[in-house]
Amino acid sequence: MTGVAIVGAGVISAAYLRNLCMFPELRVVAVDDLDTDLAAAVAADFGVPVSGGLPRVLAVPEVELVVNLTVPSAHAEVGLAVLRAGKHVYGEKPLALDVDQGEKLLAEAAGLGLRVGAAPDTFLGAGLQSAARALRSGLIGTPVAVSVAMQSMGPERWHPSPEYLYGPGGGPLFDLGPYYLTALVALLGPAVRVAGSTRIAHAWREIGSGPKAGQSFPVRVATHVHALIDFASGANVSATFSFDSPVDRRRIEITGTEGVLSLPDPNTYGGPLLIRAPHAERWRELPVSGTTIGRGLGILDLARSIRAGTPHRASGTLALHVLEIMTAITASAEQGEFRRLRTTVSRPSPVTPHWPHA
Repeated sequence: MTGVAIVGAGVISAAYLRNLCMFPELRVVAVDDLDTDLAAAVAADFGVPVSGGLPRVLAVPEVELVVNLTVPSAHAEVGLAVLRAGKHVYGEKPLALDVDQGEKLLAEAAGLGLRVGAAPDTFLGAGLQSAARALRSGLIGTPVAVSVAMQSMGPERWHPSPEYLYGPGGGPLFDLGPYYLTALVALLGPAVRVAGSTRIAHAWREIGSGPKAGQSFPVRVATHVHALIDFASGANVSATFSFDSPVDRRRIEITGTEGVLSLPDPNTYGGPLLIRAPHAERWRELPVSGTTIGRGLGILDLARSIRAGTPHRASGTLALHVLEIMTAITASAEQGEFRRLRTTVSRPSPVTPHWPHA
């Protein structure tokens, strides 16, 4: 059994804890937050024995793997502290604010013989794994082009403290882009160059829920991002990530030489998965098989891989490549030119339809 600690007891922690406390191979033994009262309350809710500040949590001998759920600006700093305490780390997205920070984190882990894992792990779910099987089978021939849309009015409508989502490491590209880009890399392999165009539609946003409802805050990152991404496989991607749209859209469509595949929202673990054959008037739904357990699958896979000495799938290397794609899109928008990528990654190995139970 692998001892796990949670660092950051905010909104997303409950989704992780529900699943991590369910996996028999994991035992959550500690919860940390800057607000130690919040950490204690969350720990009590889930029957976790230890809570407190980061030094106390890292000092618990049973903790082997730390899940870093802090705000994006703290991901690299907290990750380094975890590694230097001799623990493996799995972090929320993005891996870090920039590629240099991400590379430093991975280098530190390699030097210490430790592992870095990173969200999102949604590509391990039934929907995207079924899509991967469809692509490998040649169901739509050779992928040629991909259309991506992630459009909404932004998270301030429902999030009680959304300010950080409009600062460094936030915005639609860094907040939700990792789900789409990780899915694409898992399905198509590494990207090689990108171009981007960005804008900010509203300089200020208003909080729509919670104790701060009605308060306004400044926007410090682009809220509408359009990107062109060329993959080493030859597939070309056109992607829009926006918090400025009055209509919600969440889709990935892969056009192949023999048909089109419509993927489920990559911020979910299930379906539907649709195909449209040449000259067909309608979409046809494909069967979807695999797990829909939810957040924490990447952590379970990491823990198992540590025991088995095998590569884990939601890896720091994958997250670093996605991070470079995002930072290069931003740099391209500023400089007005395509940016070539220096990182690369292999596609994560597929899982069986019965994983993680077999």
